[in-house]
Amino acid sequence: MDSGEKRLNELGYKQELRREMTLFKTLAITFSCISVFSGTPLYGQSLRYAGPATLIWGWVAVTFFTWFVAIAMAEICSSFPTTGSLYFWAAHLAGPRWGPSASWCCAWLETIGVISAIGAQAYSASQALQMIILIATGTNKGGGYFASKEVFLCMYVGLIIIWAVLNTFALQVIAFLNIISIWWQVLGGLLVIIMLPLVAQTTQSASYVFTHFETSPESTGISSIPYAVILSVLLSIYSLYGYDAAAHLTEETKGADRTGPIAILSSLGIISVLGWAYYIALTFSIRDVDYLYNVDNETAGALVPAQIIYEAFYGRFHNSKGAVAFLCIIWGSYFFCGLSVITTAARVVYALSRDNGIPFSPIWRKVHPRSKVPTNAVWLCAAIGILLGLPILKLDLVFTAIISVSTIGWVGGYAVPIFARLVMVEEKFRAGPFYLGRASRPVCFVAFVWICYACSTFLLPTFYPLRWKTFNYAPIALSVVLTLIMLWWVLDARKWFKGPVRNIDLPERNYENPLIQTNDQK
Repeated sequence: MDSGEKRLNELGYKQELRREMTLFKTLAITFSCISVFSGTPLYGQSLRYAGPATLIWGWVAVTFFTWFVAIAMAEICSSFPTTGSLYFWAAHLAGPRWGPSASWCCAWLETIGVISAIGAQAYSASQALQMIILIATGTNKGGGYFASKEVFLCMYVGLIIIWAVLNTFALQVIAFLNIISIWWQVLGGLLVIIMLPLVAQTTQSASYVFTHFETSPESTGISSIPYAVILSVLLSIYSLYGYDAAAHLTEETKGADRTGPIAILSSLGIISVLGWAYYIALTFSIRDVDYLYNVDNETAGALVPAQIIYEAFYGRFHNSKGAVAFLCIIWGSYFFCGLSVITTAARVVYALSRDNGIPFSPIWRKVHPRSKVPTNAVWLCAAIGILLGLPILKLDLVFTAIISVSTIGWVGGYAVPIFARLVMVEEKFRAGPFYLGRASRPVCFVAFVWICYACSTFLLPTFYPLRWKTFNYAPIALSVVLTLIMLWWVLDARKWFKGPVRNIDLPERNYENPLIQTNDQK
């Protein structure tokens, strides 16, 4: 029996999904969930908040602290290789007394985060496609077509539907597409990183890229230097999560107690290096900083990296074909990332519904008999992702709100099991092949503090003065949703939701955690 399946049985679950994913395929999907180019839409504002030095060195600082989170997650994943991952970990590590409430909070934070991430990737892909069409048809100055908000929304919806359709096929299809994705992003990323500064005729100095600091209170309304620095680093925080996707695929991965941690750490390692190099390449290739934000420039000031890439190729070759090609590489990255995010989100919903934690759970936990894919969960995630994009028609900062909700939910979900691991009695932890030993507590402490800081920054207003069209509505949206979820818990769910539900009968009671019950016990 596979070591991952054996451990799954010990934890109280039977093997229902098809276990045929290799380490490389799991790494490909995990890598795609993070994506090299994910922070591209935030680059312009990050540069404007506090200049290039803060953006570049902020990436290094965020990477350092993110490694603590990833290492803590890898250790827990090695011990609990289940599709339920985060909330299962929370239930087990928190113990019988606090397990149900910890599991409930973690499950809903994670669900909110991963489903919101679908919207974030659909928005990014739509914006990249908007720029490709604009530049290919003549640019903003040459009468090119700039998609209206209505057309933009159609792109957004269309992408999510395509991702959902592809996710209804067997996981091997998604795995194959993500093998293409990892090579697309690595080779495409290297092409952009190496060629862009070489193509650009006018480049910035190393002193500008690595040491120049300036704020722009006249355009952002933010004059406080610490506040500007905090907002500038949001790009890095947003770009460096999603590596837990490997944990959501552990019930479909061979030797998941070993391959899960490897995929988590490997994907973060690759993204840490390539992402930093990408933003350095972009910054070196800037010609005129002020012109990047001009609404009358070739890209209508809508996407700063697109303008940088356009200026580099047009300045060298007097045409925009190369710029379109590079933007297609970036768009492809978003496409594959969105595809992987829906894969992850569907597994989260499937796992939670398997434990009766979502309304109408019997519907969402159904697995297609042939493809062994939770098809209903896929379409539920897609439908909610589409609804999140409807404010595009009225609000200017929809993307900021969506990524804020996604980051707080997804990364906030990491905090619950990590905190539980931090405070639990070490002797009660059954270590997997990846075990930190005495280093576990300090690693978890740093990881937990960092998560709390990172999530809090996404609640901040990003523009002043505050206006309806530029207001970050994420704090209000999250407050409403989380209040409803916690009211549900206090008034009703705490009476019946006891955490993960065992769906396999073992000869002896679960010796590790009596919290885990069978459906009959429920």
